[in-house]
Amino acid sequence: MAKQQRGGMQQMLAQVQKMQRQMQDAQEALASETVEATAGGGIVTVTVGGDLTVRALSIDPAAIDPDDAQMLADIVLAAVNEGLRLAQELAARKLEVASGGLDLGELGNLGGLGLPGL
Repeated sequence: MAKQQRGGMQQMLAQVQKMQRQMQDAQEALASETVEATAGGGIVTVTVGGDLTVRALSIDPAAIDPDDAQMLADIVLAAVNEGLRLAQELAARKLEVASGGLDLGELGNLGGLGLPGL
């Protein structure tokens, strides 16, 4: 019976190691993917990486008027936050696939794995 338990433990360890490799692969893939969000009717566009880094920010030159500085700041903030939200969704989808849909219970936020925004 001890031999069966050892075999079961080895199998479980192998599955955990496989899942760790898949999670690492998903993190690496996320680092190379991006999402794009706009705000203000396209005045501001932000590109955010799957690793939750802002990669690019563009502002339509027609929008830059000193009297509109606060409005522009608000639009930039909206675009960045939307980009981060989309990147979090991307990360959640990729990590769900990597975990095989496994219900991780309390580990569901994956905070101990150093994953951004989850």
